[in-house]
Amino acid sequence: MIHFHDVSKHYDNQTALRKITFSIDKGEMVFVTGLSGSGKTTLLKLIYLAEKPDEGNISVAEWEIDKLEESSIPLLRRHIGVVFQDFRLLNNRNVFDNVALALRIRGVNEKELKTRVFDSLKIVNLRHRADSYPHALSGGEQQRVAIARAIVSDPTIILADEPTGNVDPDTSAGIIRTFKDINARGATILIATHDRALFKNTGRRVLRLDSGNLTGEEIG
Repeated sequence: MIHFHDVSKHYDNQTALRKITFSIDKGEMVFVTGLSGSGKTTLLKLIYLAEKPDEGNISVAEWEIDKLEESSIPLLRRHIGVVFQDFRLLNNRNVFDNVALALRIRGVNEKELKTRVFDSLKIVNLRHRADSYPHALSGGEQQRVAIARAIVSDPTIILADEPTGNVDPDTSAGIIRTFKDINARGATILIATHDRALFKNTGRRVLRLDSGNLTGEEIG
């Protein structure tokens, strides 16, 4: 589903990732961990093509990134849902409209749109907050809206960048349970986090990054 082979990414005189090789199979839920600046966010950006590698090969959902034409990038991104650490919700739109945005851009008819949005909100236990605005939500609720927005298009891959970085430990545990539920429905999930407590005793693969190097793998 996701394959990196000898992938490197450089910014000016700094190397963000160095000769990274790993594979994630369809239906896996995997964590990538490391300190701030270790390369976690860069790795995710390469998957959803916010950045391109300087060296090596990447394939995502059977798309060869180095052979992908610019016009095909939006097609690939339809297979990927991204959950950002800073939520990136639109403050002037309610929860329903935040989640529905991508579907509206794609021209999904209103009946199907409503069904998919409410189904996504139900998965993250926020159906009752559909009419609320972001400022009225807690940090944990805002993050769950961001998760609903990421899954509403039924992507095959979900990427999450420090999804619990702005919430308390109890809320963090609930968010990870939500990701497990989504993974059980068949989505492939990659979660970047510096917090080892998130993957402790999960039985999931954990990739370790240190200063742009993939230094090992363990089972959480």
